[in-house]
Amino acid sequence: MLLQTGIAAPIVATIAIFLAVSVFYALTLHLAATFFLGDVPSQKAATVGPVPAIVSILLGRWGIESVAFISAELGVLVVVSATLLADGLAIARTYRLDRWATVALTLLHFAFATALGISLANLLGFV
Repeated sequence: MLLQTGIAAPIVATIAIFLAVSVFYALTLHLAATFFLGDVPSQKAATVGPVPAIVSILLGRWGIESVAFISAELGVLVVVSATLLADGLAIARTYRLDRWATVALTLLHFAFATALGISLANLLGFV
């Protein structure tokens, strides 16, 4: 009942979405890091996961409709670029990698997240 009505409903829904997206990004980053770096602790991925989650959630409105002078198509590019930048900065800080290894792991994480996201969306019928 708490999730359906009342003032707390949007807050609880936002927190639930943030946690789900954070877990999704942490899982896909751990898969990418294990593939790219070998055996790594999952706690590092759990530390990085909330960073791209919060950026993509906060900027996600730009990918849905035009905001100010930015069209919806350009908004998607802005959201993806900002999310990749935040993800790369968090990966570099947490995993302590050099620049090129950070770029490679960030792009690999993007590929894993895209593949798993599309698969889950098709499996669950979101598309």
